[in-house]
Amino acid sequence: MSLFLGLGSGGIVLLVCALVFDGVLEGVFGGALDGPFDGWLSLPLIAGFVSMLGFTGAIVLGTTGLGPGAAAVCGGVTGTGAGWLTYRFGRSLARDASAAAPRRAELVGSAGYVVTPIPAAGYGEVLLRLGGQPVKCAATADGPVPLGAEVWVTAVPSSTSVSVRSVDPSSVIDHRTAP
Repeated sequence: MSLFLGLGSGGIVLLVCALVFDGVLEGVFGGALDGPFDGWLSLPLIAGFVSMLGFTGAIVLGTTGLGPGAAAVCGGVTGTGAGWLTYRFGRSLARDASAAAPRRAELVGSAGYVVTPIPAAGYGEVLLRLGGQPVKCAATADGPVPLGAEVWVTAVPSSTSVSVRSVDPSSVIDHRTAP
């Protein structure tokens, strides 16, 4: 039984080392285990297998009248299951994709403010929000737009410029005085 408990404890120590050193121990083999075994022989997977083999073997040996061979077989089956679950969990974490990065084309319809006045036939600058972050873009408009005016983006002709139109001040609701 002490052999099985030693395997279980050794697997836990191996798992802690794998988590603390985070891939440093896997570099010891220098890529020798890559290829067909890539992902199947990670340290967390081996630690899960060895821990379940040891602890399940100790439980089977201590609670039943079966011998060490049967305990090792039962431990091997549960260790294989733990290894497979560890592999699947690791693969699902590796596939975890965050949301797509915002694109400039998503600026159409957004509101912003003029930070450099826009002349009638030229470029000024506007401050917009893209993905929650402030973005300063060159801007053109049909007519002159003064500094501080609120504008809406009507088009994105290039990755660094936008076309805007001034927001009609009479249609803007002042949220500070609205009921």
